[in-house]
Amino acid sequence: MDSVSPTAAPVSHSRGTRKINLALQGGGTHGAFTWGVMERLLDEDWLDFDGISGTSAGAINAAVFALGLSQGGRPGAREAMEKFWKGIGSSFAMSPMKASPLEKAIWGHDMSNSLAWNAFEAMTRIASPYQLNPFSLEFNPLRQALLNMLDLKLLREDKTAIRMYISATNVRTGKPKVFRREEITVDALLASACLPNVFKAVEIDGEAYWDGGYLGNPALWPLYHERSAADIILVQLNPLYREEVPTTVSDIMNRLNEISFNASLMSEMRAIDFVQRLLEGGRLEQPRYRRIFLHSIEDEVHMREFKLSTKFNGDWDFLQTLRRYGHAAADRFLGTSADAIGKDSSLDIQRYL
Repeated sequence: MDSVSPTAAPVSHSRGTRKINLALQGGGTHGAFTWGVMERLLDEDWLDFDGISGTSAGAINAAVFALGLSQGGRPGAREAMEKFWKGIGSSFAMSPMKASPLEKAIWGHDMSNSLAWNAFEAMTRIASPYQLNPFSLEFNPLRQALLNMLDLKLLREDKTAIRMYISATNVRTGKPKVFRREEITVDALLASACLPNVFKAVEIDGEAYWDGGYLGNPALWPLYHERSAADIILVQLNPLYREEVPTTVSDIMNRLNEISFNASLMSEMRAIDFVQRLLEGGRLEQPRYRRIFLHSIEDEVHMREFKLSTKFNGDWDFLQTLRRYGHAAADRFLGTSADAIGKDSSLDIQRYL
């Protein structure tokens, strides 16, 4: 493990093993926050990972975690995630998007005022990926990184591996597409993370896909429809609430993305809340309907500080900062809500309604 990685003692407990599902939001390189969360959860041997749903960066984290867990258990999952994020940091060190030392000294992790970021942002507003790349030349460094690091065939063929659901948006139909573990490919991961103003739609079996966050960030329904564990832990990257009203073009776009990417999640929360209330009132019968226990790991205080440009910032110092925030958030969750797992929801659904 990296020398700057946070460490924490496992939660003292007298409970037996508890099965949980993980639901991982997308948010570009803010996914390093999820890295820290999952590292901390791996410390708890009493937590048994049953299913995982992810979108965009959450989808990639899910695939790296699931493959590592499948091939090497908890140490394998930890090692795989660290290797992946170190790879992202190494790639960014050579990126033209990287802020200059002077820009970093002045503005820190925010690249909003850097020349490279402003050129990139202006270009994506003036021309589409189809106009900028009419000959369909491959320039997505993430594809090669995933191909180099993930042997997804091993994951697809491992019948004992964790259940897995990756969300994308079908461009033509406007409907969500969920790829299950048996269908996971690098293209499926890239489809889930395909921002339409940056990349051309990803074609899979004749269908075009964009980022899954528009319709499921992440999708919760596969986790309870397919009779997996009752507990779902949401790892949340996109703030629900912001005090300030955005006034710059970049901040307005960032807030619009946060609202739209949270909308599908809030819709699912409403549906879950409605069913749970009917169950509590005895108006629905089990086992056709069952109790779902929802939990959330988030750090809105810190995540609200970050502007749109930071979702594209792969600077190693920034990734490590997010990792520490995620680790600390998971530690707080375990300290306050571990006893609720398997018994009740610790998430206040009304906050999402």
